[in-house]
Amino acid sequence: MGLLFNGWFYVSNFIVIVALFPFIFFTSLSPKGYRYFFVFERIWAKGVLLLCGYRVKVQWHEKPDKNKQYIVCPNHTSMIDIMLTLAVFPNRYLFIGKKELSKMPLLGYFYKRTNILVDRSSMSSRKQVFVEAGQKLKEGEGLCIFPEGLAPREEILLAPFKMGAFKLSAQSGVPIIPATYLDCKRLLPFNIFRGGPGTLRVIVHPFLNPKEDSSAEAERLKSECYQVILQPLQSQEMAYEIK
Repeated sequence: MGLLFNGWFYVSNFIVIVALFPFIFFTSLSPKGYRYFFVFERIWAKGVLLLCGYRVKVQWHEKPDKNKQYIVCPNHTSMIDIMLTLAVFPNRYLFIGKKELSKMPLLGYFYKRTNILVDRSSMSSRKQVFVEAGQKLKEGEGLCIFPEGLAPREEILLAPFKMGAFKLSAQSGVPIIPATYLDCKRLLPFNIFRGGPGTLRVIVHPFLNPKEDSSAEAERLKSECYQVILQPLQSQEMAYEIK
């Protein structure tokens, strides 16, 4: 059943993209249209989650203003993390993701045009992406950065965080939104033989506001973000052990 569900997940992506194709194609042609592309990107994400039988339940400790800039920082566990982020957060942002996503049929084309891709095996690519991300923040764009970098192995609860998101926050003064995704790994892991519908619980924690542009401040943001995301994951793990 897991194999069938994974197949349906990709079919659902294709169905929604085809249904929205005229809108996402024309709004992706120029940076001037990206603000409208984001609207259809959110419709795509919600459509895929609906077709796959996912229900989203959010616990808000603080809600973002859709007209303000933020750097969204969730834990990374599954292919549905991108859809879930778009479904939850209404404030406009660009994803920083691995270049391999550009190879996905249809989705890869639009992802490459409207987001920032990084070759994690290349130091020069990582440096260039940091510069590009900083420029986007200056232009008023928000960002979504999965601070673990790549999704960790399934047995790892939360991988160590990279510094990029927190340096950008300290330099730009843009707040961090920490978010814990509790169910993505369980409902659609990186294992084609497992997966199924269910409730995707999200905890949006109080925002972390940078106080100054310094390495120490970036380190503080990273440490606080890690701990606040980790705590619910640990509590859930303990609950499963007790059962």
